Amino acid sequence: MSKEFENTKIQYHIIYFNDKVVGFSKIELNTPNKDINDLNITKLDRLYLLEAFHGQKLGSKLFDFNIQLSKNEDQNGIWLAAWIENQKAINFYTKMGFKIVGKYNFKISETRSNPNHIMFLKY
Repeated sequence: MSKEFENTKIQYHIIYFNDKVVGFSKIELNTPNKDINDLNITKLDRLYLLEAFHGQKLGSKLFDFNIQLSKNEDQNGIWLAAWIENQKAINFYTKMGFKIVGKYNFKISETRSNPNHIMFLKY
């Protein structure tokens, strides 16, 4: 993880609520994806919010913050992988304008993987 902190393409951000850490995000600038033809795109690698803080628009604020950062870096869009069984996340990203553009199997072990949608939001 310390190597990630040295990589200027990777940015972590923490969101607070009433002086308490309630979530974080990780983006990777200029990270292509085989299912997306656009260049200069950002990967939204993580966006987590403690469940106790869902429904308070904090996830949307953290998401919007990352979108603005990506745009400020002259990126043309942002993509992510969402587990196909995480309907809550898929609904959130669809509501934010993402489209399903591909698929990816996240390898858990030699015998198991989780299927994911590749979702993309073009600016």
